[in-house]
Amino acid sequence: MQASRKDSANTAQKDFDREDWASAYQNVQFELTNQSLQVSKGVIPSDLCGTLYRNGPGQMERDGQWIHHPFDGDGMIVAVNFKNGKAFMTNRFVRTKAWEEEQQSGKFLYRGVFGTQKPGGFFANAFDIRLKNIANTNVIRLGNDLLALWEAAGPHALDPCTLETRGLSTLNGVLEKEEAFSAHPRFDPGHHGYPMMVTFGVKTGPTSTIRLMEFATQGEKIGQLLSDRKDNFSGFAFLHDFAITPNWAVFLQNSISFNPIPFILGKKGAAQCLSSKPSEQSKLWIIPRESGQFKGKEAKTFNAPPGFVFHHLNAWEEGEEIVLDSIYYADFPSIGPEQDFRLINFDLIPEGQLKRCRINISNNTMRTEVISKQCCEFAMVNPSLVGMKASYGWMATSECKQGNGPLQAIKKIDFNTGKELLWSAAPKGFLGEPLMVKSQLAKSEDDGWVIVLVWNSVRRATDLVILNAKTLILQATIEMPIGVPYGLHGSWIKS
Repeated sequence: MQASRKDSANTAQKDFDREDWASAYQNVQFELTNQSLQVSKGVIPSDLCGTLYRNGPGQMERDGQWIHHPFDGDGMIVAVNFKNGKAFMTNRFVRTKAWEEEQQSGKFLYRGVFGTQKPGGFFANAFDIRLKNIANTNVIRLGNDLLALWEAAGPHALDPCTLETRGLSTLNGVLEKEEAFSAHPRFDPGHHGYPMMVTFGVKTGPTSTIRLMEFATQGEKIGQLLSDRKDNFSGFAFLHDFAITPNWAVFLQNSISFNPIPFILGKKGAAQCLSSKPSEQSKLWIIPRESGQFKGKEAKTFNAPPGFVFHHLNAWEEGEEIVLDSIYYADFPSIGPEQDFRLINFDLIPEGQLKRCRINISNNTMRTEVISKQCCEFAMVNPSLVGMKASYGWMATSECKQGNGPLQAIKKIDFNTGKELLWSAAPKGFLGEPLMVKSQLAKSEDDGWVIVLVWNSVRRATDLVILNAKTLILQATIEMPIGVPYGLHGSWIKS
């Protein structure tokens, strides 16, 4: 795999081989423990000390039957520990109840939310409305536990060192059994004098309820619930991500309808029963944080820009305005019941574009601008600036400048000047979510590294790539001895 750094203004579209891209979708065959990793290019920075945790689907087929959508794959955690310029890897499947049962039987016993069916046709699937907690969406540290998250149910607790599964967690009684718990928490770097994790759970229906929670992440109260509030909103809530400022939690309620009948009859997965409602208005739900200056005040509702949002980059406050950067799609991207996700036509799927929305909470006005038209996902700022105005953002992008395509590059945007830098893994490399890791010796906002797993289609395995966050110059390429399918989210825990 060849990769290069270039100015994005000179980037031309490159073709990719669909088989190269699809080859990442395979079962993870091995579980490794503290495996020393080989550096094939460059040098691991000596002051990069900590552990990268990644979560994503690791079981793509059973007994010759493929899952219908990657999001139905059972969660597999990868941990890469960096110390003294060396890297060591451990990986484990999350031992959920369903995973253990299916491992023993050798076939699928549960339907997938995104369309995977049990063998046996209509009579095996109709009226089986159990949700399989696959623990495959994110992995974060809270107190003494590593938590594998899947937003439709409760978190699984793991040992942070061995990745052994400890079992379903209620977070010391905070959650009811299998209560929905977001897979996309936000980490407040210390707006109110101490860092905390801000997260939510949602109950959907004609009226949806958001439970907003804040947990201590340091000190004597580490892992404890600090605040808890519930707010009701009209309409069905399809929420994956949200954003925070020191005083607000910001949610975008996509204009989505849900018809459960095909799911109950066994014809579709629950997520396939979602459909966009372009004729109706999406909403922004803005909830006061209990740690902020508007504690106890009522939530606010605003009309949102048209489009569909999975992920937000960041939010901050400017006087009477909340500024929200998000990745917008023209419509809800989905894979139909008869489609093979490995054969999708990227030209038929809307691309994600980075847009900025300014919401004036005093006069109820809003204006929107496009920051970047290039297809992107998994955008981030320096973690110490979550909820604050940042000068730089990093994200995964397609190689093409217009239209949709697989994620093959990392882009850095200077929000003050508009200057962009691009590092590309094309044509043979394909990316997952990058993470910006702040240097412990940082003197400026962009001092640190961008770390990302790259599918190397030449050797049919995964590389871990470390880039200089300031310049996007390659620092090191580390070869993993296994293939890791494209994952979802993860986190960095410094030593």
